[in-house]
Amino acid sequence: MEPKDKTNKREKALVVFSGGQDSTTCLYWALNNFSEVHTITFGYGQNHSAEVECARKIAMREGVPFHYMDVSFIGTLSSNALTDKTITMDSESPEEGFPNTFVPGRNLFFISIAAVYAREHGIGNIITGVSQTDFSGYPDCRDSFIKSLNVTINLAMDEELDIITPLMWKDKAETWKMADELGVMEIIRNETLTCYNGIIGDGCGECPSCKLRKRGLELYLEEKNRI
Repeated sequence: MEPKDKTNKREKALVVFSGGQDSTTCLYWALNNFSEVHTITFGYGQNHSAEVECARKIAMREGVPFHYMDVSFIGTLSSNALTDKTITMDSESPEEGFPNTFVPGRNLFFISIAAVYAREHGIGNIITGVSQTDFSGYPDCRDSFIKSLNVTINLAMDEELDIITPLMWKDKAETWKMADELGVMEIIRNETLTCYNGIIGDGCGECPSCKLRKRGLELYLEEKNRI
């Protein structure tokens, strides 16, 4: 089946949307930069389905098409703390190897599936909130991976899709700044779920994701107050 509505595919974007801080910031960035925005959210067997509901609520409120896909097989392919409640989560990134919150292949699967969806809906841009600056030791958040995957996807489907990473070179403080400049800082702070323990908003404050988010917020507010 050929892509629909080819004439304006450059004006359309698909956001890989988890309902967390980074992807929600990217959603609002996309709404400011593209005439038509869609979202795609994945259930990959994660321990806390609340993040999917956060994504759904935000997308519905903004009138953005929301597409949910069950790819829970991803969670069965490896042992990790995000899909197996019996594994005690690493409190800090280990000096060697990957943190046990790393889900191998997650972004590879997400973006590849998103690319097929984009092709079939005449969407030319795929937006993901990965960051090499604050990547938590996850190799599939690196710029080299994204660029390589973009080439592979286009070769695989003979397409010209662009994978866009607005946060690639931003740390968490800069991500908070972007949210503030977009006028959605309170939404990001109160309605997103970044916490590995499934607590919406500021989260548990103890898991690695919450620590990173909190430290970034504190640094940004300090900088803002100095101005």
